[in-house]
Amino acid sequence: MGEKDCCSNWKKERQQDEKKDLIHRLNRIEGQVRGIKSMVESDRYCVDILTQVSAIQSALNAFNKNLLRNHIATCVAEDIRNDKEGAVEEFCDTIQKLMK
Repeated sequence: MGEKDCCSNWKKERQQDEKKDLIHRLNRIEGQVRGIKSMVESDRYCVDILTQVSAIQSALNAFNKNLLRNHIATCVAEDIRNDKEGAVEEFCDTIQKLMK
């Protein structure tokens, strides 16, 4: 699966197209957040700002779905194939954290 890292315990080498897609999504979200900051600074109407916040939440949800799909197809599947103890429980814990 990967090698240990100081912050998350594991690293994952991603395919170039997957990494490119994830970075592209994050760059768009970052731009949307900067846009909301600008809206607040220029005293834009609350509903307009709330609409943009909702768009960011949707974009983050789409990012999570994409990343989770890739995680299941690679990391989780590999762990199960390799009979990694606790793989299913770790996956279930991850899903619980995402559903808060």
